[in-house]
Amino acid sequence: MRDLRPLRVSIVNPGSADLLLFNCLLSRYHYLGHRNTVGENIRYLVRDRTGRPVGCALFGSAAWKCAARDAWIGWDRGRREANLGLLTNNTRFLVLPWVTVPHLASHLLATLARRIRADWQAKYGHPIHALETFVESDRFKGTCYQAANWLWLGKTQGRTRNDRNHCIRAAVKDVYLYPLSPDFRRELCA
Repeated sequence: MRDLRPLRVSIVNPGSADLLLFNCLLSRYHYLGHRNTVGENIRYLVRDRTGRPVGCALFGSAAWKCAARDAWIGWDRGRREANLGLLTNNTRFLVLPWVTVPHLASHLLATLARRIRADWQAKYGHPIHALETFVESDRFKGTCYQAANWLWLGKTQGRTRNDRNHCIRAAVKDVYLYPLSPDFRRELCA
């Protein structure tokens, strides 16, 4: 880690050269690839002390429904619909495959968690109170999220947002949440 520091985390702005790099890295090296985002989102690019990219992260719209998350927060349908924008989803997280530094992933997640609330407020004019993510449990163990103190809330039901007829099967995922303030639950349920 000391060979990489200081790490520079920057927000990727629309139309920038960093956006082309960010999109390329996710498309090429993230197992889910990358497509255009809609709604509120923040992209981060992480570089080492020499300016070489080491990772990137994308935060966007929270999942419309997630039984484990909604029950843990204490949301009913009305509160969820009213306050979903106060939560963001870490939809992509990537440490580049040639960067093999122990604990780097959890370090980056912790670094992003410390700054995203202020970044979100500055960009969109409203706060966020928690982060969520979904980890394919057949593929990953979620170790970096656990090491960065994200809370495991349960598993998804293996459905997608487009599965209105309960016939599309998707990978079951572990649900993780990271509160950004001590009173996050009160803020999300207000």
